Amino acid sequence: MTQQARPRPRGKFMWRMLATVLGGRGLVIFFGALASRGLDPARGAVLPAIAGLTPFVLMCVLAVLAVVAAGLMRRPFGPALGWVVQVLSILSGFFVGMMFVVGLVFALLYGYCQRVGRRVDREQAARAMTQQEN
Repeated sequence: MTQQARPRPRGKFMWRMLATVLGGRGLVIFFGALASRGLDPARGAVLPAIAGLTPFVLMCVLAVLAVVAAGLMRRPFGPALGWVVQVLSILSGFFVGMMFVVGLVFALLYGYCQRVGRRVDREQAARAMTQQEN
């Protein structure tokens, strides 16, 4: 079977775009975590009841969550999990102020990629249907 004769999986473009945004988001969150540690290395725990829960640790966990969400983008709950990561990353601005701006930029990029990705997937599905009819 040639490359053109193979059917393409549906919905692939959107989740690839969203996974790319989340992967980049994970890196940015990790760099923000390093900045939070460098800005105030002696800062104590965010919640006094949990001794090791510093802003650095919380942001590192969020960075890992972003990468995991990128890997789960194919699942039906993947895009929603991505939005949770976007909201949490904006809220990380309470630890590093610039993360408010960076989080908002990435959330806008995520929303744009979701909208464009859906449109491209619909167009590709329509094109595949017309090719099958011919």
